Amino acid sequence: MKKQNYSYIGISFIILLFGIIFIPKILNRINNDGVVDKDRHHLERNDTQNDTLAFIGNKKVPAFQFANQNGDSISNADYKGKVYVVEFFFSTCQDICPVMNQNMQKVAKAYPGENVGIASISIDPTYDTPEVLKDYAQAYGITHPNWNFLTGNKEEIFQLSNEGFNLYAAEGMDEEDQFQHSGYFALIDQEGNIRSRIDENGNPIIYYDGLSEEGVQMLIEDIEKLL
Repeated sequence: MKKQNYSYIGISFIILLFGIIFIPKILNRINNDGVVDKDRHHLERNDTQNDTLAFIGNKKVPAFQFANQNGDSISNADYKGKVYVVEFFFSTCQDICPVMNQNMQKVAKAYPGENVGIASISIDPTYDTPEVLKDYAQAYGITHPNWNFLTGNKEEIFQLSNEGFNLYAAEGMDEEDQFQHSGYFALIDQEGNIRSRIDENGNPIIYYDGLSEEGVQMLIEDIEKLL
């Protein structure tokens, strides 16, 4: 009988000890939701900081002026005040260009309005006349008001690609490989600055992979940040 009383006393002591140590902490946690909210808001602030898009060496797009698919003269000034995307391609490309322009259409559909533009600049301007580029745009069903397919002086285009954007473009070594170019898209803000998101290591990605769904989705998200 005494042993049983000792057991009750021991259990009661444990319960009492638990109440003294843990119940105040639980009540404090419940009564101080502000602490939890504060932690949550702090995480959101960190996420917001990661939303900042980097300037690529304070690099602005050099001045350019080419003819579009309608024969109109289009320059970088026509894109001022707009967020826009630049690619280099050529119409007879059967390799990466179709994929790039199918993905670029996703960007155009995400932002059909006047505040977003696209510049698709041909690195084969000898063949890609405004008439050819117009047929090309129609074949892809492109109707975005600020999507210009541009052609002009070959030397100026290659200089713009390789030096202005640091996006590789070159003539090929044979007829089967007429031209070589990167599959990346460049993002430009309303003031003509090349912009990029920051990766998990704090480094700018610089350009967006125009051949992958992930790259295009990142581009769509980052256009929204600039807008």
